Amino acid sequence: MIVGDGEFRYEVEKNWPTKIPEYWTLGQCADIDVDADDNIWVFSRNLHPVTKWSNDGEFLGSWGNFGYQKGEYRVAHGLNIDPDGYIWLTDNQTHQVTKHKPDGECVLELGEYGFANFTLSTDGSQGLPFNMPTGSSVAPDGKLFVSDGYGNRRVHRFSKTGEYEISWGEHGTGDGQFAIVHKLGVSKDSRVFVCDRENNRIQIFSTEGELLDIWTNGLAGPGDVYFQGDYVFVVEQGGGNGISIWNLDGELITRWRGIPEVCEAAHGCALDSKGNLYIAEIGFGAVGQRFRKLNKI
Repeated sequence: MIVGDGEFRYEVEKNWPTKIPEYWTLGQCADIDVDADDNIWVFSRNLHPVTKWSNDGEFLGSWGNFGYQKGEYRVAHGLNIDPDGYIWLTDNQTHQVTKHKPDGECVLELGEYGFANFTLSTDGSQGLPFNMPTGSSVAPDGKLFVSDGYGNRRVHRFSKTGEYEISWGEHGTGDGQFAIVHKLGVSKDSRVFVCDRENNRIQIFSTEGELLDIWTNGLAGPGDVYFQGDYVFVVEQGGGNGISIWNLDGELITRWRGIPEVCEAAHGCALDSKGNLYIAEIGFGAVGQRFRKLNKI
């Protein structure tokens, strides 16, 4: 099965990953990223939430545990690897974003474990971090942006060292408002791409929260964005589920949706240095709880 067009054509690599450890269940694979050595990292909703795989699909190791004690994970949602190799995890039921070394050591945690801030408070403030956050992204200048997605419908900015700085957004369908903030990404030119999933659009902001642009063009439930070079890869969770590829100016290059043999429950995506595409799928029951490699051809 080949999908895409022109220079963006992909084919699913069969029997990848090559072997999942015996008695091991991945569960819902919420997000995925690729490190500088082209190893694949997956954040999934099961007993061993963080797994590392070689580019050839060999299992290399795991860390983290599912549970309800501080330091354990409940509902994996977002994973991204920053330019320095740190792994950022977002769990929408612990209400935290955490930063880790590749061996799992936590070096920074944002939010209070298990505590959701109210969307509205008696003093008039709205949506302080966090209430069911969904993802994070590190900007070129090192600042961190977090999509506080299911509860607060806001975007938060933090300094390089984790100090809270500013927030923007509120619930709604108008410009600058969000239905669900389902992950985000910061481009190389420091624009913040926000997946406003239930409004079927991507809203683009400056790092100060100024609305710059809105992409629609047939988007169906955009759930994740990933950048490589001058291109933007978007997970579309609606319309049959699939991927669309855009340039940074907002021109749609190619799209495929509704092809179960390729993906049927995509929730996150990433690319390696050769341009191969990886898709994490959440799925339900026996359908789509997996991650896949699509080789660029």
